Amino acid sequence: MKKCIWALSSPSEQQYHDLEWGVPVHDDRLLFEFLILEGAQAGLSWSTILNKRVGYRLAFDNFDAEKIAGYDAEKISSLLLNPDIVRNKLKVNAAVINAQAFLKVQQDFGSFGSYIWQFVGNKPQHNAWKNAAEIPASTPISELMGKDLKKRGFKFVGSTICYAYMQATGMVNDHTIDCFRHAEIKTKYS
Repeated sequence: MKKCIWALSSPSEQQYHDLEWGVPVHDDRLLFEFLILEGAQAGLSWSTILNKRVGYRLAFDNFDAEKIAGYDAEKISSLLLNPDIVRNKLKVNAAVINAQAFLKVQQDFGSFGSYIWQFVGNKPQHNAWKNAAEIPASTPISELMGKDLKKRGFKFVGSTICYAYMQATGMVNDHTIDCFRHAEIKTKYS
């Protein structure tokens, strides 16, 4: 079966492509996980993050925002020594700040999913790209999302990160039209 070209790079990327990428996510814990992972990916390859995903889940209490929001300096210092995650002080601190902002959004909107999905009118957008070169790095919607997240105190949420987040969480279906997943996702989640 034909797949998006990036999925052919490694077994972990192929599995992620075939099972997760572009599938709409409404579970707040998983939405938070992707928010942290996409921020951690800034400047790195997605395969690096996929290979550290289990390490992230262990190090960050399975992305429990309430626990992460309470991390103190000692916990942050231990994370910066953990080789199973990206040991970047700004990114680790951003995870704590983002957990705090995430909890506030949950309070204000009832769930993070209710808040984040409003940017696409609460339904996935199905694009029709012929090849990977057509897929944008950001869009006006991801720009708006990034600005709003920043206004709410989030870090590592620029327009490009937000667009990758939208792709990962199925807010947009950016599988190329020749990829077997494009039609599957469009049929199941229209």
